[in-house]
Amino acid sequence: MRKIHLDNIYFLGENQTLYITISKIIFSYMVLSVMQICFYQLRCLSPCMIIHKSRYADECDFPSSLGGMADDWAIQVEQEGVTDVPTMEMPEVKLFGKWSLQDVNVSDITLVDYIAVKDKCAKYLPHSAGRYQVMRFRKAGCPIVERLCNSMMMHGRNNGKKLMTVRIVKHAFEIIHLLTGENPVQVLVNAVINSGPREDSTRIGRAGTVRRQAVDVAPLRRVNQAIWLLCTGAREAAFRNIKTIAECLADELINAAKGSSNSYAIKKKDELERVAKSNR
Repeated sequence: MRKIHLDNIYFLGENQTLYITISKIIFSYMVLSVMQICFYQLRCLSPCMIIHKSRYADECDFPSSLGGMADDWAIQVEQEGVTDVPTMEMPEVKLFGKWSLQDVNVSDITLVDYIAVKDKCAKYLPHSAGRYQVMRFRKAGCPIVERLCNSMMMHGRNNGKKLMTVRIVKHAFEIIHLLTGENPVQVLVNAVINSGPREDSTRIGRAGTVRRQAVDVAPLRRVNQAIWLLCTGAREAAFRNIKTIAECLADELINAAKGSSNSYAIKKKDELERVAKSNR
């Protein structure tokens, strides 16, 4: 094909008619291919959008051709054996693939918004890799089991050992289930509720005259302090002890869930509330 270039404009010369004819043929093939793809997609979706002429065509005044086409689709679907479109049911999310989270109940109404367990906070593993530190109060939406795992990583030599703490919590949950026969997640929630102090004391005044004043504790701080006390009690109990950290954590959670004074967290909570009561 001979081309003549003039000021960035291409002229086709003698073969202009042939070029236009080829362009029309290519365009026609493109249109036909698009129509064919649409037709195949419509045929694939037809079982989901069957229009029964006897039920809807007369009411909606559909044309006869559409009613006939609907009957053809219905006949084809019956021949293929497709009666109902299958619906996908999401499986229940269970912690570690074993512990159900939907039946866990938070008995303290003030902590319902700060102990994240169910619905969108339900996870298979306590490792969501969320950035809960970038905004105030965002950590309230962190799953409570993951917060327990994160608190077990305290002190420098344990920083970043998330897999180790997840394994410890998993073993502790197995021990709790063997000893109590209950859902270990429910035991953890009860332990957090019982271990959070409701009243504390703060320093009031300036340099020379300083006194302590009793104050109420915010719900989020109650959860934070409860988790810290539970992990501290388990860590101190396992230090220079033949018992493993998982066994000590299981004992701490069971005693705290029962409200027993054998729990480190319960003893510290009672001490804080007693000091606050004396400073009212």
